[in-house]
Amino acid sequence: MTSSVMRSGRHVSPWLALAGFGVAVAAAALIGGLGVAGTASEYQSLDRPSWAPPSWLFGPVWTALYAMIAVSGWLVWRRTGWSPALNWYAVQLVLNAIWTPIFFGAGQYGLALMDIVVLWVLIGVTVGKFRPVSKVAAGLLLPYWAWVSFATALNTAIWLAN
Repeated sequence: MTSSVMRSGRHVSPWLALAGFGVAVAAAALIGGLGVAGTASEYQSLDRPSWAPPSWLFGPVWTALYAMIAVSGWLVWRRTGWSPALNWYAVQLVLNAIWTPIFFGAGQYGLALMDIVVLWVLIGVTVGKFRPVSKVAAGLLLPYWAWVSFATALNTAIWLAN
């Protein structure tokens, strides 16, 4: 995989493209991270359901998920270049990035719920668009979709309780 891939009339190194997807996902994570800076105590103070995970669990889970999200997008790009499937990918990544600032930064649990529901739908659309291109890429998004399903239930419970 050392050869470059022709994209838009230019040769692009696959490793450079992977780094680009990593940077995009890291930017989403950074926006979310800035939204949660110093909010562990806020999370602890919320009326949460008994099945809510401890705050320390979110970092490791999201780190693994973001790595899979980046590789997933890259695998599709390798086969199609920038395609309509990757437009869906980009939009869901933006919704992912803004959920944390809405939930924690603004304390808008209902608005965050609307964001995460749309995010959940767009992850599903992205999986559907990725599957014909790369089953592996689609499969890499399934743990993310499952975690966002859980996070949607948690967001709902917190919104109703607070």
